[in-house]
Amino acid sequence: MKRNTFLRILSVTGAAIASPFSSIATNFAKLQQKIGFKTDAGTDRFQKPINLFDGDTFYTKVSTKDTNGDLYVYESSRIKKGGPNLHLHYHQDEWWYILEGEFIIKVGDKIYHVKPGDSVFGPRGVPHAFSKVGESVGRMLTTFQPAGKMEECFIAISEGQMKGKPEAEQDEFRKQHGFERVGPPIDILKAF
Repeated sequence: MKRNTFLRILSVTGAAIASPFSSIATNFAKLQQKIGFKTDAGTDRFQKPINLFDGDTFYTKVSTKDTNGDLYVYESSRIKKGGPNLHLHYHQDEWWYILEGEFIIKVGDKIYHVKPGDSVFGPRGVPHAFSKVGESVGRMLTTFQPAGKMEECFIAISEGQMKGKPEAEQDEFRKQHGFERVGPPIDILKAF
């Protein structure tokens, strides 16, 4: 038998032997997704809250890993007034549900003043931003569908990976995580 033929046979045989193991691993991952879980109030899914922006805390409720990238849900507790820059996500819809406090949420050209029990939907590709208003703590539940790289992004920021970086480098970081800055944060005084 020629060496090349032997190597081809060995390669095909190895792939055939490994195939069932790959299938088992894939099915096991799918099986894991069928198991429910509970995340207690005021806690993070992994007991490791994500701390951002001087006192803002994100508690993962449903991780990207739990849904094979289909969904990411977190509760944020916000102390300071304000919020992120106007931005858009390339591939994720975003939904906000207000638990406590008051926020202004801008989606496209519409501006919403929201209070506990209100929710706002922001479709992918549409510029949006939000801002906590008032003195009390603000809490909201935020959902990304599909999850994209938002959880990964928040973890990287909480670890200080973007701290002190020039704005151009931060913009590139955003793009690598599926979104981009398209304007400044909401100016509360000009919002209405």
